[in-house]
Amino acid sequence: MTDDPTNQSISACDVFVSYASQDAAVANSIVENLEGQGLKCWIAPRDVKPGAQYADEIVLAINEAKCLVLVMSGSAVGSSHVGKEIERASSKRKPIIAFRIDATPLNRALEYFLSESQWIDVKALGMPAALAKLGEAVGQKSATASQRTPTLSTRGLWKQIVLPGALVIALGVAIAAGIYFWVSKHGGAQAPAVAAITDKSIAVLPFVDMSEKKDQEYFADGMAEEIIDLLVKIPGLKVISRTSSFQFKGKTEDLRSIASQLGVAFVLEGSVRKAGDRLRVTAQLIDSRNGTHLFSQTYDRDLSDVLKMQDEIATSLVRVLQVEVTDKVIDSRPALRNTEAYTLYLQGLHAKDRFDQEGFEQAVNNFQRALDLDPSFAAAAGGLANVYFLLGQFGFMPPSAAFGQARGAAELALKLDPALAATHALLGNLYIAYDWDWPAAGREIGLALTAAPNDAYVLFIAAVQSQVMGRLDDALRLIGASLAEDPLNPSSYLVLHLIQIRRGRLAEAEAAIRRTLEISPTFSKAHYFLGVAQLLRGQTEMALAEITKETDEGSHLSGLAIAYFALGRKSDSDAALAQVLRSQSSRPFEIAGVYAFRGESDDALKWLERAYAQKDPYLCSVKGEATLRKLESDPRFKAFLKKMNLPSD
Repeated sequence: MTDDPTNQSISACDVFVSYASQDAAVANSIVENLEGQGLKCWIAPRDVKPGAQYADEIVLAINEAKCLVLVMSGSAVGSSHVGKEIERASSKRKPIIAFRIDATPLNRALEYFLSESQWIDVKALGMPAALAKLGEAVGQKSATASQRTPTLSTRGLWKQIVLPGALVIALGVAIAAGIYFWVSKHGGAQAPAVAAITDKSIAVLPFVDMSEKKDQEYFADGMAEEIIDLLVKIPGLKVISRTSSFQFKGKTEDLRSIASQLGVAFVLEGSVRKAGDRLRVTAQLIDSRNGTHLFSQTYDRDLSDVLKMQDEIATSLVRVLQVEVTDKVIDSRPALRNTEAYTLYLQGLHAKDRFDQEGFEQAVNNFQRALDLDPSFAAAAGGLANVYFLLGQFGFMPPSAAFGQARGAAELALKLDPALAATHALLGNLYIAYDWDWPAAGREIGLALTAAPNDAYVLFIAAVQSQVMGRLDDALRLIGASLAEDPLNPSSYLVLHLIQIRRGRLAEAEAAIRRTLEISPTFSKAHYFLGVAQLLRGQTEMALAEITKETDEGSHLSGLAIAYFALGRKSDSDAALAQVLRSQSSRPFEIAGVYAFRGESDDALKWLERAYAQKDPYLCSVKGEATLRKLESDPRFKAFLKKMNLPSD
């Protein structure tokens, strides 16, 4: 092989992608992402000309590229081919951007060649943010390397302006979120993080139950949650949501690692010792970057003073973090009206967190008893509304009964305290899922956003509303903002998956639902959604294997029916559909999706009408549903969307 082959030519590209074969999935996602922004990539084996010498083609491509992107991993460190590509690019003074996907230490050769390169750390940023950062970096390198303004095709320009793909992720979601996808759990040294972690950021970890009988876990959890709820009201302070910070409950993971995963500078941990009506709480604030204890305090109080104590802890944290707030941001609350009602409320939160029928029903009992003891207890009414909604959503109660109870409890909570942002959001969710009253949903969600613009749950519901209505850019921005405050919430990645499906960003959609499963391997319907995404990408055998893992019976059978059909196994599809009709007739929207996927429009529309009549709570997602795509050009389907007051375009 000559140093500069001249007997062949290769068209110039913006970026040469260097990777080890084990990292092909990540490399292909990088290419899809960059080319979606109008940037031209060269990647082997896709761009190797038939009959050409592999090595010659690689040398030519590196020579003509404006920069090189290295998918840096343990596999890449051990690859002699990757080493040669990096050496070649360095000798030609090509900018090198290291896209680091795990924490494997570099060998000396790579350290030498990459000492002045730009690094993008997936573990620090998260895959969407890292891809967005990569797009920016490649664009800058390409512009610098070129003496003329790059010319985009009409289609490429339209993608950047109207449907900007990964560019939207960069601006609206990933840079703000600080989330992570596809992170390999290797040890060793880590590359410097690209995204700076603000000094005004904190995670409150679950408090430890130090009571003699170890029977106050519910109280310890409640203490941490109440402090989170106080801190999230403070403008300018990033506070990680309970869903994410409680992922580390009972674990001994290093605080620096926890803070890195959550994207915060400071961590609050504490303990609770409760005996009768006496309470001892210890709280300590730690700078995760150096392990320094910035604040440590022990409080000995009567239970009736627990609210004042929480206020004091939150105020002390704000003072230490030097966050500027007005005097009224954290009002000093009075003593508890009824300590037994408060205890029942915390027990209700703890029971709800079991996330099963028995836990939900126990939570209803706890919240209702708390309200009976203290009819002015707005938070207990809000908790009751939330649990009834969950009972209806998961089919543990008939939706009409469950959602009716949820609405009544939510309205009571807001009558007692109109500023309850989460309850406004929940009521908005009811209008979405059951009433299909989009203006009312928008009104309630708007009130929630006004009251708590940085609350992860409020942002999550706002993202759901935008996704349902087809406002996909807004949905992407909102779910990204939610993930910024709640980066380990598997439900948020599911919503991100649905948004990306509707945007046609199938690789990103698959990555998002895989993240759901990584966080929560038993997450209901996640294997089904992953299988559907793979079907849309033409990966039928993989889709069947994935759907086979689904534990939700209805989604398992429905998924089999569509996967078998995609594979040409009509009789197997018929058999699976027959099982769905026998055992899952209470899920008409899902059945409509099976018929539509099979191209049986009449039956699909019949089951959509049944879903409408039965007020199926999943019908709200009818617009843009992947399994219904064959119906989209049918005038009857457009009429159905109009009946639901949804736009048909």
